[in-house]
Order: sequence, then structure tokens, then C-alpha cells
Amino acid sequence: MTDTTSSPPLVESALVESTVSLTGAQHDQVRAVADELARTAGGLIDGPGWLTAARAASQRLPRELRQELREFRHDAGPDGLLLIRNLPVEDDLPSTPVRPGSVRRTATVASSAVTAVMLQLGEVIAFRSEKSGALVQDVVPVPGHEKQQSNAGSVALHMHTENAFHPNRPHYVGLMCVRADPTGDARLCTSSVRRALPPLTSEARRGLSEDRFMTEPPPSFGDLGGVTPVHPVLRGDPADPDVTVDFAATHPLDDGARRAMEELREIFERIAHPHDLGAGDLAVVDNRLTVHGRTSFTPRFDGTDRWLHRVYAALDRRRIRPDSEGGGAVLR
Repeated sequence: MTDTTSSPPLVESALVESTVSLTGAQHDQVRAVADELARTAGGLIDGPGWLTAARAASQRLPRELRQELREFRHDAGPDGLLLIRNLPVEDDLPSTPVRPGSVRRTATVASSAVTAVMLQLGEVIAFRSEKSGALVQDVVPVPGHEKQQSNAGSVALHMHTENAFHPNRPHYVGLMCVRADPTGDARLCTSSVRRALPPLTSEARRGLSEDRFMTEPPPSFGDLGGVTPVHPVLRGDPADPDVTVDFAATHPLDDGARRAMEELREIFERIAHPHDLGAGDLAVVDNRLTVHGRTSFTPRFDGTDRWLHRVYAALDRRRIRPDSEGGGAVLR
């Protein structure tokens, strides 16, 4: 059985992520957009009027930032990660939430900023069964959930494709830090299939490319009573495939598939990169190319714990429409 209490081994190898560090003037420009959105349509994030306004406001983000986002959308590079630093957060941040299912329903500086950025990559979406369909979700440790393989836990979170079980999983996952972990132990970890593919044996590649796996929904979705239809872990261009796997929830259906998945897991762990996120840092993960996880940490539950905002973006509104509620941003 896999140990769920220890962090994956990390290596220091050449990371070619794109990093954008906003200047003071650019920071102020994003802050002005966020402040405007906090006053728009009652500041209600999940309302269609607010989201429409946010889509328009995102066009006023700094030109250099929009250019970087457009390039990342065109090609996420070998590591499938874009780091944006020095985004605005609240000057007077409240205590880190500790309740299960915590979300942002009313616009704040940080939630407005991350939504505007993600709207430059695609359509912001959410899932009705996950955190009540909120578009901006809190990633915080929750008392009693410490050992859970979910965003509410604090044990090492296994590498995974976000919502790997769902046919309309997001193309991009945005994780914006509004409060850093005071212990310094909690780090985002990422591994790209573009890095993992060369060391994979041909036998493992074949096995991972066949319909020999099933994936359960994560705990954050509640009890959905089932798993996905059988699916491959690698699909698309064999020379540059997409990856769909959750090492806590994807189950191989035979011994050969199990060996192939274990080989991939070991490679992902060996090439994993840790990322320290400070307040105002946004990590955008290409969910087709890059799996992510988190090192273990010890929460204090005193209002100072690590706090991220999570926002999803999908590229193709027409493709997700059959799953959406009334053609909106929330998927069934």
C-alpha cells in the first residue's frame, strides 16, 4: 500500500517554467481592475452579470501579462506551468477559513484578480458537486480532514490530474496564494508528462495508452457513487500525449497496467519540482500536460494557515455546454 503520510521525493533539475513578475505599476493596474470588479453587480462572483464584467475587465490587465498568458495557452512548454508573481491581495486579510467547503461568493481583490487572469486562458468553470459550484474556491486545511487526499488535507497530496474522473475536467488550474504557509513546509509540486515520457519504457507507454484504467471522484465531490468508464492514462499524439491520472484514485485493471502506472508514478516523483508560493503568487497548471500535488505540512488552525484561491478554466465552451447548467459556468 502506498504511504500517504510522507511527501514525495523532490529533485533539483532544470525547470523551464514561465515566470512573470509584475512591476509595481503593473501590480497597481491589476489592483485597479480588481477594485472595480469588487463594486460590480453587487460583487457577487457567481452571478452572470459579474462574470460578464470580469471577462471585459480582464482585457485591461497589463499588456505584457496578457501576452504571456496567450503564449502559455499556445504552448505550455516542457513543464506546463506558468508562475505569476506580485498579484494584489487584500491589505487586511481575514483569518484563514477552517470550515469544509469554504468558497468565495463575494468578490475580493485576490478573487477578482485570479478570475480576471484565468479568463484570459478560457472560460471560468466550476462543478456543482464540488464546493457547491462556486467559481472561486478556497484551498485550506480543515480540522478532521488532515489525512484526506483532498484540498482540505495536510498529508502529502499525491500527484494528480485535476478532476481526472470527469469528461470535462478543466484545461487549466489556477492556484493563487493569498496567505503563505507559516511553517514553510507546504509546497506545490508539479511534474510534466513531457519530462516523464522519454524515460518511460515502450512497454509502459503502450500499457498507459490503452483503456485499462478507472478513476474515482475525489473526496471534494462527495459520494457520486461510481468511477469513470475505462480510460487510458496517455492519449493523443504518442510523441506528445495528454495525461489523465490521479495516483490516489486511478485504478489499473490488470497487472500490466499496474506496472505501467507504477513506472509513471516513480518517474513523476523523481522529476517533481517544488514551488514555494507567497502571497500574490499564482501558479497556472496546464491540466492536460502536468500533474500536481503538495508536500505535507502541519496546520495550526489559528487563522494563519496556508490559504489559496482555486479557479478552473476550460478552452471550449461549446464542448462543455452539454454538461453545463443552462449553458452557464457550472457543470453537472
